[in-house]
Amino acid sequence: MLSTSVINNTDHPSTFILLGIPGMQDQHVWAAIPFCSMYILALVGNGTILYIVMTNRTLHEPMYLFLCLLSITDLVLCSTTLPKMLTIFWFRSHIISYHGCLTQMFFVHTIFATESAVLLAMAFDRYVAICHPLHYTSILNATVIGKIGLACVVRGLLFVFPFVILIKRLPFCGHHIIPHTYCEHMGIAKLACASIKPNTIYGLTVALSVTGMDVVLITTSYGLILRAVLRLPSKDAQFRAFSTCGAHICVILVFYVPAFFSFFTHRFGHQVPPHVHIVLANLYLLVPPVLNPLVYGINTKQIRLRIFGFFMGRR
Repeated sequence: MLSTSVINNTDHPSTFILLGIPGMQDQHVWAAIPFCSMYILALVGNGTILYIVMTNRTLHEPMYLFLCLLSITDLVLCSTTLPKMLTIFWFRSHIISYHGCLTQMFFVHTIFATESAVLLAMAFDRYVAICHPLHYTSILNATVIGKIGLACVVRGLLFVFPFVILIKRLPFCGHHIIPHTYCEHMGIAKLACASIKPNTIYGLTVALSVTGMDVVLITTSYGLILRAVLRLPSKDAQFRAFSTCGAHICVILVFYVPAFFSFFTHRFGHQVPPHVHIVLANLYLLVPPVLNPLVYGINTKQIRLRIFGFFMGRR
């Protein structure tokens, strides 16, 4: 039986209750096992990538530095939701404080926006490396990479902070039960007993103008890369390039498709079963951190050799 929260005033509850996956409460204990397994894989995979790159000076090149940025965002992204979700599933710890919920919401959306920007930066890195190889090191030097990384984080902070302001202005009139495993902007806003039109408009604007633009630019970058690859004289070189780009595109789709599905379901998908929506909303925060080290890291020859050498040296 879930505890009820104490309402400190008519505007803001002192706590929220996260239900977990609606309609699957009886299966929470078992559902937590694959989620926990993927979380461990994400921690080990991304931690290994960070260790290998940071301890090998020969890997301090643009591609690997961007890979480090991706691993850091992956670690933070899955860690903002998975620990709390596992406590809900295994220990029935459904309660989260009002400010704790807003903090989780802020980090979820900020890190998602940051990772989207990092994926765009990595697509640009591959575009420069393949289409303008003679200017690669002059365009992407250490200073430029640092500025790009800072811009990725600042952009996320600037666009997501208004979410907090928009939520804090809303009265909740005692509504405090969120049918979700974590706090997200529209999931909280829907509990309000006032108009959430500004929340909807701003959320839609951010999704289409920021994340949507990232998708367009990433698609453009890979389109230009594929055009350059088709001009390669060697069929073997074409195959390797297509294989690498294909894997990257698959991971990017896994990141964006469930995210946009979750986003638009809040606004237009009233016929989507709640448990389907919530499961997909969790997968886009967890599956990319599991797959990224495999596709971007272990699929890279230099990192694969160092990982193999590291484990062989331990034997």
